[in-house]
Amino acid sequence: MGSPLEVRNSSITLALTRRLNFSNGTNNFLQHEKARVAAFGGYNMHGRRADGITMTNSLVDYTVTVGIGSPPTTYNLVVDSGSSVTWIGASTTYVKTPTSVFTGCPVMDKYGSEDGDEPAASFKGMIYRDTVTLGGLTVTGFQLGVASTSSGLFANEDGILGIGPEALSHDTMPLALDDTIPTFTDWLFDQGKITQRVVGIFFQPTTDPDNRSGELTFGRTDKTKYSGSIVYTPITTISPSSRYWGIKQRITYGQTEILDIAYGILDTGSNFIFMATDAYEKYKAATGGTLDPRNGLLRISPEQYSALENLEFHIEGQVFPLTPNAQIWPRSLMTNIHSSDPNWLYLIIADMGKPSGRGFDFEIGYTFMQRFYTVLDGSDSRVGFAKTHFTYATTN
Repeated sequence: MGSPLEVRNSSITLALTRRLNFSNGTNNFLQHEKARVAAFGGYNMHGRRADGITMTNSLVDYTVTVGIGSPPTTYNLVVDSGSSVTWIGASTTYVKTPTSVFTGCPVMDKYGSEDGDEPAASFKGMIYRDTVTLGGLTVTGFQLGVASTSSGLFANEDGILGIGPEALSHDTMPLALDDTIPTFTDWLFDQGKITQRVVGIFFQPTTDPDNRSGELTFGRTDKTKYSGSIVYTPITTISPSSRYWGIKQRITYGQTEILDIAYGILDTGSNFIFMATDAYEKYKAATGGTLDPRNGLLRISPEQYSALENLEFHIEGQVFPLTPNAQIWPRSLMTNIHSSDPNWLYLIIADMGKPSGRGFDFEIGYTFMQRFYTVLDGSDSRVGFAKTHFTYATTN
């Protein structure tokens, strides 16, 4: 049971399923994601989270299916690099089997805006140890949360597969002897299933609502999914971005400097690319985009689109260009985002609502990772990027 899987050379590859959800409207989702972004910056001076963070309602989710227990029950889990805790029970009830071990330890994770005025996404429950089945692979004794209450996921999603750094689980288990919960990647490594704490992420642009359009590879990178070399950059030491898969980079649009020396994070739980307000205003002015009050997104005319330039991300001396096509919401899905005019095109760059210079200047969502192969390397504390044959695609 579980996602179609391939085990090769001490690695595990899972198929990712892309799901679209527009039931609550784009503006509502944008506000949810802004609240999530605000919570990413919510560390106090001691380096502890002001609020936990987990996956929220989103326009697009990427999920994997796993089996838990023996015999296993199948669960659909959202892949979230902004969370390190894996938990189930949001939709499908946890089924106890002879492999279930109750630890007696409570666990909780939640997110909310810094002002506390946004609906929270959260879960609360208990920690169990159990067997996890991924295709033909079995991992025993993995610690996972079993929710007694939860909010913020779609009806057909059962929880989170957290692939964020282990430190993010700090303070989620108030009565635990250990400060953190091992991530799924760490557990695979500790059990000898993989030889490196590496996750390779491949997303593919697609307009199909339910489509196996990506892969998640534990333990190695997949050379068939990218071209050229992977460019690695160390996880930044600048807080709060340092708590996540945070990097340093420079961002330009054509000849316009959007962000000079900037620090931010990668987040598979986000649909958009968020920038600090001053950077967002520069991008808005350079593109000529105007805010559509119906959905909160920047809109441009077809004529403005024809004049769009690349939005370039400068990482370790290499340029990763987000083409004009990659900067817009897919045309085939325009009717789903409450457009004021069917002729408008919408940009996927959004405002974080805070100025730059706070150690958290941007958040890169899956729309960037659809165009570039991404590597989360916990063994060497670094993040890697490489071009794919979708980097210059005109899918949108």
